[in-house]
Amino acid sequence: MAYLRALLLPFSLLYGLAIWIRNRLYDWGWMKVTAFEKPVIVVGNLAVGGTGKSPMTEYLIQLLSPHYKVATLSRGYGRKTRGFLAVKADDNPATSGDEPLQFKRKFPYITVAVCESRVAGVKRLIAEGHEVILLDDAYQHRALRPGLAILLFDYQSVDKPKWLLPAGNYRDHFSERRRADLIIVSKAPMFSDENKKIKLRHLLGEKRNVPVLFSAIGYRQLTPLRPHPEMPGAILEADLSVLLLLGIANPAPLHEYIAANTGEVVELRFSDHHSYTPADVQNLIRRFGEIANPHKLIVTTEKDAQRLLIPSLVNLLADLPIYVIPIQVVFDPPDERLFQQTVLTYCREALATG
Repeated sequence: MAYLRALLLPFSLLYGLAIWIRNRLYDWGWMKVTAFEKPVIVVGNLAVGGTGKSPMTEYLIQLLSPHYKVATLSRGYGRKTRGFLAVKADDNPATSGDEPLQFKRKFPYITVAVCESRVAGVKRLIAEGHEVILLDDAYQHRALRPGLAILLFDYQSVDKPKWLLPAGNYRDHFSERRRADLIIVSKAPMFSDENKKIKLRHLLGEKRNVPVLFSAIGYRQLTPLRPHPEMPGAILEADLSVLLLLGIANPAPLHEYIAANTGEVVELRFSDHHSYTPADVQNLIRRFGEIANPHKLIVTTEKDAQRLLIPSLVNLLADLPIYVIPIQVVFDPPDERLFQQTVLTYCREALATG
């Protein structure tokens, strides 16, 4: 791995130079930046995937939607459509992308939209009367200036070397954290080491007055992929065998959670945003059949579920006990109070002056 990293390092240096120049062009005003009077909140990261942007966006939806007309906007990674699209619950991932579809199915009462141009998308949503716009994965979209930028770092990797692509997994310079208004260390253990928290707050916040907060992932009750009278709710038990079906960027926390609460975990892993095929399902059936324990089931994520619930796969999956494990962001109470206060105050003040 170290040898491969060394071979890729010259490309990382070139990539880093290009990103640095691009950022400076925006900072110096040589490239156009658009700001908005309405509240625009960006959730993003500096690394590639796996920091929990989607659960954080869902947390914001639940926090803000009781008070404001909320819309989410993202690029719609993996979709085969172009331009602005309002996502519908009966869409498929090829139309809207898997994460926007997940948002719409979980929160049908809000507007979920996708658009390559975040500026054009925000303008349209504001024109349609939306009061707060949440942008999922738009920290690097410098053509838009957010009113509040929330930057996420993964607890397990934030203090490790920060190599840029392709030698590493950082897509922007670590120094660009200076643009954040809130920094969240995500996927922290429920009872994090206080000394490490102090170290990470110093590393991420430096001497700037930027809050560095900590959040964990909370796992909720398993639910059937498709409701069925012969598939009641399931619980994780010590004598249970689980086949984990995963197509996400960072499956380690989920694997650890399942392993800690069951007797056996078999993982069938694909790349992030993988589009499942009938051949994949046949492989899943074979792997599941190889598990000797009769007390067994299949567990997948909410994001994977969107890519499984497509017409070409539904019949193939009909007889499999597939369960989805929803996740949610969990803050320490003091951090949660500060987070909610910061977000709600920003929205209230932006709408009062906008």
